[in-house]
Amino acid sequence: MTELVGLADVQAARELLAGVTRTTPLEPSRPLSAALGGPAWLKCENVQRAGSYKVRGAYVRISRLSAEERAGGVVAASAGNHAQGVALAAGLVGTHATVFMPVNAPLPKVAATKGYGAQVELIGNTVDESMVAAQTFAERTGAVFIHPFDHRDVIAGQGTVALEILEQCPDVKTIITGVGGGGLVSGIAVAAKALRPDIRVIGVQATGAAAYPPSLLAGEPVRLPAFATIADGIAVGRPGDLTFTHVRKLVDEVVTVSEEDISRALLMLLERGKQVVEPAGAVGVAALLAGVVQVEAPVVAVLSGGNIDPLLMLRVIEHGLAAAGRYLRFTVRCSDRPGQLASLLSEIAEHRANVVDVEHQRVHPHLHLGEVEVALSVETRGVEHSDTLISALRASGYQVVFAGEG
Repeated sequence: MTELVGLADVQAARELLAGVTRTTPLEPSRPLSAALGGPAWLKCENVQRAGSYKVRGAYVRISRLSAEERAGGVVAASAGNHAQGVALAAGLVGTHATVFMPVNAPLPKVAATKGYGAQVELIGNTVDESMVAAQTFAERTGAVFIHPFDHRDVIAGQGTVALEILEQCPDVKTIITGVGGGGLVSGIAVAAKALRPDIRVIGVQATGAAAYPPSLLAGEPVRLPAFATIADGIAVGRPGDLTFTHVRKLVDEVVTVSEEDISRALLMLLERGKQVVEPAGAVGVAALLAGVVQVEAPVVAVLSGGNIDPLLMLRVIEHGLAAAGRYLRFTVRCSDRPGQLASLLSEIAEHRANVVDVEHQRVHPHLHLGEVEVALSVETRGVEHSDTLISALRASGYQVVFAGEG
């Protein structure tokens, strides 16, 4: 039977991290508080050193290596955040890090990992494939493999997040955080349940990479046959053996959120919270906004990371606007006569919608003679405004078609 990490382990980890990691701020969230009808807070690990909570567990693990182990270096596999945490921790401890990352890892995360002094190898299409390569490297060279989540020291280090939360919000009733392999939620649950057994700890996964629900149902870790999500930081195909045991025994619930939910959460955090957060770091907020879980306030949502690729941020913002009904893409078919385009744009302007771009097409197999198609991208103020605009255009005789419609 696997022995769980204990409160003493987390407290010892905190002593090791003194002067290494920062106590991240706990910020109030008015939009979440309004949605939940009670106090809601954001634990901002997105402003932690190296941009995420990962440095906590990585440093605890690496700092406890023997001198002989440090001399041989360390190796890790990660899509980005664990990579940066290991690279930073290795530099602080005085050992060399080699990090295997998927070939499609975000370029800013690759650059940051190299910037902390690690040697980066791009191998595999997923973190799981990179992990196999890292473990093979460890066996061949003698470097110590630093697992991203399935190790006692790593879990203990991540659990220090909960110690800070309990000091910053002593009356917290619910802590909600994203779940990939399960290291963060396991550590949080260890500390929270030991100090306040009444606290509910909730994990959140992206629907496209949710290994925990089927694993919990089966009573053992289950590997997903395939997975994909914009939340690359929690795109893990199988729970760890150790973390699964902790989640099954200590975590109250694991729920899932869609890509649209995540996009809306990121948009809200950026607009209303002034927080730059990566998709994996926003899934807790996404679950609260989407109402997929019932919680008791005060609630603390952990923003686990802020290392987002600027190009992804652009796409996510656009997707979030669309999911919130504030960004429309549609085509209008109308007669090809002088002034028709001007009339269409004028009507859109009358309804105070903003045209972002427009494409006018006269020649296409599905168009009739004398008919044109105008593809439009339009900004609106929300779902109600969008519905009003589309209804007005159709009432004026325009044939409005959205993607996927005939």
